[in-house]
Amino acid sequence: MNNYQKQIAQINAIKGKPELLIHICCGVCSVYPLVYLRQYFKITVYFSNSNIYPYEEFERRLNALRTYLSYLNDDSIKLIVDRYDNESYTEKLSVLKDEPEGGRRCRLCYRMRMEESFRYAKKHAYEYCTTVMSISNRKNADWLNEIGEELEREYPGVTYLHADFKKGDGITMNDRMNAGLDLYHQNYCGCIYSIRDI
Repeated sequence: MNNYQKQIAQINAIKGKPELLIHICCGVCSVYPLVYLRQYFKITVYFSNSNIYPYEEFERRLNALRTYLSYLNDDSIKLIVDRYDNESYTEKLSVLKDEPEGGRRCRLCYRMRMEESFRYAKKHAYEYCTTVMSISNRKNADWLNEIGEELEREYPGVTYLHADFKKGDGITMNDRMNAGLDLYHQNYCGCIYSIRDI
């Protein structure tokens, strides 16, 4: 069963509207996933992205997300912004600084951000946790879901919601919905090393 089928099967099995903590990396990646998921979950958005360099870029992406949340006009969606600590984040990534974009450094970066999300979800008793990163063609959905499964084992009580939001016309829907908005759209993934590949 692929990631998208697992996602659909999980959602189809849901009773009621459980609490979901969803890691979001930027405004443009959140557009379709939030509209889709709010049908099934009570959503808290978790903006945990200390990988983003410089701080002004972090602010631009956060402001784009806030703009979109305001556009949705849905008071049931909460936003939590994690503290920004690019210095220690970059230090951890530096061991893989020579890796190409999309390589092992990116997997480590996914893991660090997703683990922050799981830690928060566990501490605050969220039933489910996921990330929107799989909406991007530049992100490895298999890696994201492998990491999610690992973290589900490490943080018992928090269920990982499998996702490949680009599948099932998700990426087409996201692009179409973004075309009607005026959100900031970045041209690099986020870390200082990813800027080299612009």
